[in-house]
This record gives sequence, C-alpha cells and structure tokens, in this order.
Amino acid sequence: MGERVSSTGPGAFTGPESSVEPGESLGALLRRAYTRFTAEAGDDPQSRAFVLLDTLADQDAGSQQELAERLGINRTIMVRLVDELQADGFVTRTRNPANRRSYVLSITAAGRAARDAMRAVVAEREARVTSALSPVERQLLDKILTRLLPDPEHVASTGYLVAQAHYRLRRTGDAMLSEVGLRTRHFGFLGALAELAPCPQQRLARRLDITEPAAAQIADELVRLGLIVRGQDPDDRRRYALDLTPLGRERLVFVAEASRTLNGEVVALLGEEAAADLRVLLKRLITA
Repeated sequence: MGERVSSTGPGAFTGPESSVEPGESLGALLRRAYTRFTAEAGDDPQSRAFVLLDTLADQDAGSQQELAERLGINRTIMVRLVDELQADGFVTRTRNPANRRSYVLSITAAGRAARDAMRAVVAEREARVTSALSPVERQLLDKILTRLLPDPEHVASTGYLVAQAHYRLRRTGDAMLSEVGLRTRHFGFLGALAELAPCPQQRLARRLDITEPAAAQIADELVRLGLIVRGQDPDDRRRYALDLTPLGRERLVFVAEASRTLNGEVVALLGEEAAADLRVLLKRLITA
C-alpha cells in the first residue's frame, strides 16, 4: 500500500515499513528535519535562549548539567548561554541546597517577558518550516515525537521535539558504533558511497542533503580511519573521487546492521503504524 495523506487518524500515513531504504531510515530523516530547523534559525541566538527560558518558565533546573542533558545542548555552550542570560537579568543562579557544588537555575520576571517576546519570532519560523503540514498533521507529528523522548515533561515546539529525538537517536547510534570508532554521521555517508563510488565529494553532499564542508569533514574522518580513499575522478581528472577501501566495505556490513537495529528499536518503541506515519510526515516537512 502506498502512503495515504487524506486521513488523520492513527496509521493514516502508513506505508510498508519493511521496505524502508537505508537512506530513509527514521534517524536519517530526523537528521534532515533537524537540519531544516537549524538552517531556518541560522545564527539567531534566540533559538536556544527561547527553549532554555521556556523550559525554566515551566520548572527550575537543579543544575546547568541537568539542563544541558535535558535540552541536548553541549555543556560548554550551556555555560556560555546561561552566563549571557544571567548578565541580561533573565536567569538567576542560586546554590542548590541539596548539592552545594551546583546551582539551581531560575527564570526572572524579565526572563519571562523576554521569552514571551521571542515566542512570536520562533512561532513564525516554525510555521515556515512546517508549512507543508496541516495543523492536525503537525499535532500528530508532535505527539509521535514526544514518545521518542525519555522524559517529555516540557514541549517548547516542534523544532525542539525534532532536535531532542535527533539527539537521542544520535547518542544511541554512536554507542552502537563506538567499538569500531565510527559515529552515526557515518551511517549514510558509507551507504551512499557504496552505491555511488567512485564518486566526487560534491555529489555525495547533494545525495545526503548536507553542505560540502560537512561532507569534506566526514570524508577526512573516514580517510584517517582507512575506510575510504581519495582517487582520481574517472569523469573529471581535475577533481578527486571517493571510494571505499576493503576495510571500509567490511565496516559497511557492521554499519548497515547497526542502522537496521537502531531503526528497529524506534519502530518497536513507536509501533509500525506510528513509525510509518512519522516517516511520511518528516519526508513531507523536509521536501516542502
């Protein structure tokens, strides 16, 4: 059965889950959706600030580390962000009576006012990214994504949910691949290269919907690991072409199995119908 988009009940978008291509795994689609949201935000510092303030408006955080883990923000970035918000008078730090080595983070009245002012900008940005979805479809997307979060106490936005789901799958995938020194960002790259090699870097970037600098960084990592080589492009001798080494082809088997396992865990958590619905909604959001 093909994808259905006219209904909005459970399983309304259900497609044949078992026929998913590796490049269309839920992890890959979440990464691309995450990239859409971050690209729309650009360098706007309000994105993280809004999520942090909106989270603190709901409940104080017991420590910066706890908040960083909850929001999937790098600890160093979190320290800098909290420093800036405290300097602006939006956040306060007070000693945690349960742990004197940490600080409780709280939002101030000025912080709530700033959060409210940011909300319209963030909402407009999210509306642009999710414009291909109807209100009911966006609500369904939020509902399914919430089930991927270990502790979905606070939902700031669709972009927040996409980011948190992406971070969760990335952490799980990284753990699976750690024994061979790989990361989840290598999943799609190795798989696409196996299909297209020998292939110029620019073509891989287009296929994976990533920037050329990002593709170059991943290629450099895999070259250092001895999994790919840069050789002469048979179609244009002025540029390099990437290809898998024998070790790279061995690792590809491991990577493919890890990808299937990760996708299977998500399907088991959500159920076949919700996983298929999520795939269709993410694809619609990405290709809008």
